[in-house]
Order: sequence, then C-alpha cells, then structure tokens
Amino acid sequence: MIHSWLQLKVAARREEAQQICSFELIDPQGRALPPFTPGAHVDVELGPGMIRQYSLCNDPSEQHRYLIAALREPEGRGGSVALHDTVKVADVIRVSEPKNHFPLAANADRHLLLAGGIGVTPLLAMAEYLSRRGLDFEMHYCTRSRARAAFLERIRQSTFAKQACVHFDDGPDEQRFDANQVLGEPLPGTHIYVCGPSGFMSHVLQTAKARGWPDGQTHREYFAPAEQSATPAGQFEVELASSGQVFVIPADKPIVEVLLDQGIEIPTSCDQGVCGTCLTRVISGVPDHRDSFLTDQERARNDQMTPCCSRAKSSRLVLDL
Repeated sequence: MIHSWLQLKVAARREEAQQICSFELIDPQGRALPPFTPGAHVDVELGPGMIRQYSLCNDPSEQHRYLIAALREPEGRGGSVALHDTVKVADVIRVSEPKNHFPLAANADRHLLLAGGIGVTPLLAMAEYLSRRGLDFEMHYCTRSRARAAFLERIRQSTFAKQACVHFDDGPDEQRFDANQVLGEPLPGTHIYVCGPSGFMSHVLQTAKARGWPDGQTHREYFAPAEQSATPAGQFEVELASSGQVFVIPADKPIVEVLLDQGIEIPTSCDQGVCGTCLTRVISGVPDHRDSFLTDQERARNDQMTPCCSRAKSSRLVLDL
C-alpha cells in the first residue's frame, strides 16, 4: 500500500450513541492538518496489516483536527472492534492524509443528503460546508432508534438544523423515512448523496432509479461491499500496457496480489472494492465488476476497474499499468 502517513494524537474520545464512538485527532505539536473537502475520508492503521477507512465528519473549514466516528461491529472484519477497544485518549496513531472519492457535485443547484446509521459521518461534513456557504440542501438521517442516532445534539444546535430531518424506525409512522416521497420526481441540478448500510443504500438507489433519477445525479459511498451475485471466479490474464508483460490471474487470487508478488504495486486501501483507491484504466478486455464503488453507468463503459476485487469476463485484460 502507498500512503502518506501522519502521526496524530487522540485528543478526545466520546460515546456518541449506542455502540458509536467518535475520536478527535490532532497533530501532537499543534500544527495545522492537511485540508480536506466534504465527503473525504482517512485511512487509520489499527494494527499490523489492519488499515480501515473512516469518513471525516467535522467542518472542513477546521484545520486543527480531524473527527472520525465508528460503529462497533463484532461481526465485522475487526477494525471497528480494534478502534473501540484499543484506541485511547493520548494515543498516537498513524493516519493517512485525507482522500475524497465521495465529493459534492460542483455543478449542482441543490443537494439531497440521505444518511443511514453511521453513514451520517461524511454527510455531516457536507452539511456543515453547504450551510456555511448558504447553498440549497436538505438532509435526512435514518436510524433504528433514538439511542442509535449519533450527533443528534450537534445537528439540533447546528446552523442547518432546519434543513435536517431525523427518522427513527421505531418511531411513529408519520416520521418514518419515505424514499419515494423524499426523492420525488427527478429535478435537473439536484444531486443525491447516500451513505449507510447496504440495505438502506440499495433501497434508496433502487427507488431513485425507478423514479427516473439519472445515474450521474446520484452519488454513493459504501462502508462495506454491496451484495454481489455468486458468479464463479475463473482464471484469466492481465497484460501491462507499459511493458507488455502478461500475468496469469488464478481463480483464487485477486489481480493486486498477483502483481504485488511480481513487484508491481497498485495503491490499495479497502481491498473490497469500496473506496476506489486502486481504480485502474482498462485499455482492452471486459472487466467483471465486483466493486461497490463504480456506478452502473461507469461500469457499462468498461474503461476502468478496481483490481483489488474485480476480475475479467474476457480471457485477457490490458491495463494501463
């Protein structure tokens, strides 16, 4: 993995909701941190070989700190448990410089922010940014219950409180989230941003598609891979355009692993097709897209792929490497 690492101190840790904890990260010498844009995330090293991505949820205008938050998931891959159980105030941890694969659309007239559970984190930074600039937006935050809703007091006291609606699954029917009603008819210039559990995101994105929202006006960020069909993996070849070298990719190994064994490193981060760090241009061949990062429209072009998890439908892929 290729990273530009920072050594940051945990200045504060706060229980934000049931099983959700936030961590405030600062430079140990009090220096300003690299700037970030709304929707950005950082990689956090939680142990040998354990690097996880967390969205920055503070106001992007702040340069003295990064704020991240995570839901403790005992059935996950271990990152959230390590963060919750081992990272303490005053610890110094390795954190990457911010990256943004979930930016606000620069040409949008209006923004519709839809958050499910812990997916509120990148959207909080977006709301702070949009509110500070007086731009048109609306935010909907959906959680199972009030006890599981993080940052409620922050939202209530924010400058965008009147533009934010909170929905609880266990609350009265009239306040529950209605995707059809919230999305409405497609409007030119309005962009939708959705982040949260895969089930919530699928519901929102499928509703948007059914109502005719163009793919280019919907933006998403997954915290975990979306459900994929269990298509059997087969062997194929990868050719590097720069050198003409050809490598056989066996059924049980991803492209990035085979190339790394040959001394060819592709920057990766999530290794699950979620973050887009390894996105690589495809010169010829047909990828078998198994990521959760590219949109359907982007996949259909077959001109880029995520080699950390995606494979090939053709016998050979020529990659811009």
